Amino acid sequence: MSLIGFLPAIIAFRLAMATSVRQTFFSVYLPTMLCFPEYYRIITPGLPDPTFDQGVAVALLIVAIIKPGSFKGYRFSHIDMVVIVYALCVANSEYQASGYSDAQNLVFEMLFAVVMPYFMAKSFIEPHGLRIDFAKRVVICLAIVSIIDIYEAKFAVNLFQKFIGPFFPGQISNWGITFRFGMARTAGPYAHALLAGIMMMVGFRIQRWLHYSGAWPDKSKLMPWLPIKFPVFMSLVLTGGFFITFAKGSWLAGFLAGFVVAIGRVKNRMLALSFVLGAIVFVGIPALISFISYASVGRANAKDDNQETACYRYELIFLYIDIAKEKEWWGWGLTKWPQVDGAPSIDNHYLLLFLMHGKIAFYCFLYILFGMMIRLIVYATKIPMPPRSGGSLAFNLAGIYLGYIIAIATVYMGKQTIPMLFMLTGWAESFMVSRGRDQLTFGSEEDKPNSPPPLYRFKRIV
Repeated sequence: MSLIGFLPAIIAFRLAMATSVRQTFFSVYLPTMLCFPEYYRIITPGLPDPTFDQGVAVALLIVAIIKPGSFKGYRFSHIDMVVIVYALCVANSEYQASGYSDAQNLVFEMLFAVVMPYFMAKSFIEPHGLRIDFAKRVVICLAIVSIIDIYEAKFAVNLFQKFIGPFFPGQISNWGITFRFGMARTAGPYAHALLAGIMMMVGFRIQRWLHYSGAWPDKSKLMPWLPIKFPVFMSLVLTGGFFITFAKGSWLAGFLAGFVVAIGRVKNRMLALSFVLGAIVFVGIPALISFISYASVGRANAKDDNQETACYRYELIFLYIDIAKEKEWWGWGLTKWPQVDGAPSIDNHYLLLFLMHGKIAFYCFLYILFGMMIRLIVYATKIPMPPRSGGSLAFNLAGIYLGYIIAIATVYMGKQTIPMLFMLTGWAESFMVSRGRDQLTFGSEEDKPNSPPPLYRFKRIV
């Protein structure tokens, strides 16, 4: 029954052959990745078991081989090698720990959930002037998920599992509904509310960029009856979808990411950047010291559930860091690492990555996160302000990276959060490599540059 999962891949193959790989990336890959669960796999005996979106990525790679020139927008940069080395190290660690028969799914995932999304985004978005199209499709898909998630929040029933799960029997046992504040936490197609929180954080920040950039019309042709402006409606939907995940780590990440975005709304960006850096030093460091004091009392001495959770995540570092150092270069693999009694879940992706895949993969991953964020901020300070305050793509992308940095310190990074991060990396890298400018987005007729006058008057007459 799981073979039904190949349906999006078949549609993608036919559409890519008829049109282009680039168009199919926008029309099929993005909706599939954002709206279909990744915890369901298509069982193919003797071969890797792909997810819905990985099947689509395979189809697009096959068409790209058949039709040379499909990636003609691609331009090499050093981050390409960092992404490839990261993927190779992760795949090699599992191969060394378990052998190829057990590692094939992870090798396959690194190729089609890391490398392919990165290169597709890098080749198809900025080089073809499609940043608005990409951003809108991401936001629309996440808005649809947000609306569907209202049912999950109300009735504690995940509709994605209810209607898709029967085709994948036995593949959902580890992903149930969780609760907070007496309410169901929505996970949607993203396996867990914490992962859904990261995805919604990304969607919220992209939507705010679209909103401030004036990319949406005030009235939607599909919903002319809306009593409020369409950009406001979309922002409210994404805010609601973000809120009902009840993912406190992602809430904090989204809030702090807003400070980076705010730098792009100030004319004197260097002054604003200095202010933010000063706040990190004079506010962030004392806050970190206070948190360590709060979390280091031990779970037995915690006063409430929140403090107990903080204590657990703090203790994880001391429980597992020595174990990770035993195989520091290539790690223990996905499942071979020894579990410490009382700490079966490692809710810190940095620690988990070091433990499973070793220091080379760990350092590559840190460079992708911190390196891209810093490079985007430096790049953004050198380019002119966009026509609309707050429409700085570079600062918004840097804010999303900061959101990831904070959020995954409290949860593992899995499922759709992986291809989403690497698509953002491909987008951001091509934006900087092609020396993209924020002025490509205009919100109204008066914002648009005047067209040059015709060379000859008769052209107007004709």
